[in-house]
Amino acid sequence: MTAAQQPIAIINARLLDPASDYDGPGAVLIENGRIVEVIHGQATQRPEGLQIIDAEGRCLAPGLIDIRVKTGEPGNEPKETLKSASLSAAAGGVTTIVVQPDTDPAIDDPALIDHIQRRGAALGLVHVRAAGAATQARDGERMAEIGLMHEAGALYFTDGDRVIRNTRTLQRVMSYAASFNALIACRPTEPWLSEGAVATSGELATRLGLSGAPAIAERIQLERDLALVEQTGARFLIDQISTEGALETLARARARGLEVAASASINHLCFNEIDIGDYRTFYRLDPPLRAESDRQALVEAVRDGLIDVITSAHCPEPAENKRRPFAEAEPGAVGLETLLPAALTLHHEYGVDLLDVLRPLTQGPAALLGLEAGELSQGAPADLVLFDAGAPVVIDAATLRSKSKNSPFDGRRLQGKVLLTVVSGRIVHDAR
Repeated sequence: MTAAQQPIAIINARLLDPASDYDGPGAVLIENGRIVEVIHGQATQRPEGLQIIDAEGRCLAPGLIDIRVKTGEPGNEPKETLKSASLSAAAGGVTTIVVQPDTDPAIDDPALIDHIQRRGAALGLVHVRAAGAATQARDGERMAEIGLMHEAGALYFTDGDRVIRNTRTLQRVMSYAASFNALIACRPTEPWLSEGAVATSGELATRLGLSGAPAIAERIQLERDLALVEQTGARFLIDQISTEGALETLARARARGLEVAASASINHLCFNEIDIGDYRTFYRLDPPLRAESDRQALVEAVRDGLIDVITSAHCPEPAENKRRPFAEAEPGAVGLETLLPAALTLHHEYGVDLLDVLRPLTQGPAALLGLEAGELSQGAPADLVLFDAGAPVVIDAATLRSKSKNSPFDGRRLQGKVLLTVVSGRIVHDAR
């Protein structure tokens, strides 16, 4: 039996399992790609015949699930390939990635869903799943083959960064998806108010001479989308909520009983509009960075459980697309490798409980997408991350495994080092 096939026991760990609300000492035994036993408390004996990994008191949690990952494959491989994205994910403790449909061609038919997932499986690194386009070629007008893509394994449906402006089209998409309980995700941004904007309207955007969109553009569009959810009964994900006003709208919708989830990007949890500074294009994002009050509201929404999912919003762009005048630079940032230490700032700097930080990175996305993952329990897939929550790290974009290096965390001092990533019982990253 090779080391890769040998059963594994990770002992002397601090287990962090949001699904069971357990935070304490323990051990995990792994065999045939699954967790066969979870021991709470100090294990008194070392099992024989197993590969023993002594965690030395460090944190062991379910592997992270990132539901918003852009790649350049197919169509723009110099930006990112499925392999480079998977390597980045493994290094970041991310064991499942969901590839966005805004590729070339767009992922809008079942053959492309199958291609992405087969290609990801062949790499033998992390789990690679796909989101399907809600409309053909993401044109916002013609509904895509949602039913067939759902059968092929698409986890949800979205036009990505493009807003479905045609309300009738979105109504049809939601009504059809509701018939088989498929999840629809939309970016909440009113297209006319936000057209051409590269920043959030306000004193800073005016002083810098940047075209801005008001924060209320997010709430206006969200009100439309939620009205359609109420009318169609669709399952709905608010993709990258970023303003305090939209969070208030979300809370009211939940109070009315609507089945609505929300994701937030790690960038909007860690940065605000001031970080743009003197036109720093690595902070050129979509949605744009918001006011500090919005960022603080997002942090509190994570603490309170209003945010279901935290994503890296991984969006690779080569240097030539970022080193331009701010208004001409492409929006986006890579984030797979920095997701965990960045998220841990919510714990270290704002006192958010570790389980509450990890929940929208593990159990939350797993429950939303119906994945058999996101928990430490007997019989669950052995998708795990071992990390040192207090270890200092300095982010060096040049060393990131992504083919693109556009990280707003470049040079930033964070805490939290990924030591080991296990996918289906296989060690795919080891930095011990």
